[in-house]
Amino acid sequence: MMNLKKCALHTAVAMACGLGAQLANAGATINFGEDKYIGLGFGFISSYNSKEDAVNQGSDRSNDFALDSARIYISGSFNKYIKGMLNTEKSGGGSAGSNVEVIDANVQFQLTPEVAIWAGRFLSPSDRANMAGPYYSMGGGYWANIASRYGWNGGVIGRDDGVAMVTSFLEDHLNVSFGAFEGNQIFRFSGVGAQSQSSTHKDNLMYAGRVQYDFWDAEPGYYGTGNYFGAKDILAIGVAGRYKKDGVVSPTNVVGDYKAYSVDFLLEKKDVGPGTFSAEAAYYYYGTDGVFKGEQGHAYSAGLGYLFQEQVGWGKFMPIIRYQKFNADGVTSYNSTTTAFTNTTGGGASKRFEVGTNYVIAPYNATLTATYGKEDTATASNKDFVRVALQMQF
Repeated sequence: MMNLKKCALHTAVAMACGLGAQLANAGATINFGEDKYIGLGFGFISSYNSKEDAVNQGSDRSNDFALDSARIYISGSFNKYIKGMLNTEKSGGGSAGSNVEVIDANVQFQLTPEVAIWAGRFLSPSDRANMAGPYYSMGGGYWANIASRYGWNGGVIGRDDGVAMVTSFLEDHLNVSFGAFEGNQIFRFSGVGAQSQSSTHKDNLMYAGRVQYDFWDAEPGYYGTGNYFGAKDILAIGVAGRYKKDGVVSPTNVVGDYKAYSVDFLLEKKDVGPGTFSAEAAYYYYGTDGVFKGEQGHAYSAGLGYLFQEQVGWGKFMPIIRYQKFNADGVTSYNSTTTAFTNTTGGGASKRFEVGTNYVIAPYNATLTATYGKEDTATASNKDFVRVALQMQF
């Protein structure tokens, strides 16, 4: 879709899962002529996690090392009009028994400089957190599956099979995307026992769209980022939505419509004192027609960061703070062994607060993150946690 020879910004698109507007050098490119190339790269996130009362029947603190993510990136270009990508990820919700699966496999037809068609498996238009992904978020690592729920729970690590029109206008200040997708894994890791469509249910498509406007510097590209580490001045607002009729099917064959929309905000200003200040916020609504009350409700997230320009050792320090909350309409639980399904009203709030710092060695490609926080969910009532994550891309 994009010409890598124009700028290193576009190199990040092809090499790092097509993750849009980044100043990164992730991967190596083998050229075969004008607008003909193959790009290769890989990335991983490894972490240490310690949680209060998480083992020994809730009486002892856990201490765990985990491989949160492992990705291989392959991109290619036939000419300036036809490009594609093939990317893999360690799946399974971070569990020890996870496998490797394809998360991106698509072709991009650049019809005009402003209009492209994406087809295959890729990120459907959605909120900034999902479009940025774990490697391009301000705090590093994976979401806690609290506010931006589709990014972790929906599809294949936020991806879906379908087709979308991706457009940009006003010198990349206005970006509009809209598409139709399969949408049959919306609640993949939720544990609510959601059923995909079968011969007894209608096979409707899921429609998704996003509109974003940048008031200051422009953000070219479809996939996005949550932070520019002082490379740009950003003031952006995005609105996204998705809908699938009969897209919610419970284990007891109760059917409802799936709908979700969000509004997100990002501000980043360089040269604020001795560094760069950033602020992000988002609001979400999820609807299931009451079929899964634990996946239905309003969510909020907000974060602040400050990147000091002075280098200390190998990198620069970036203190961060983040808050997420999901006010679910109830609690939904499903036991796959006994097939017991419950759906109750009330008591479904989840929240997570964390504070810490990034140590940015190379933006997007080498970052060490350490945070301390508190979380209050159905499985962890106001428990503290410590997380140290190493993120690298090559």
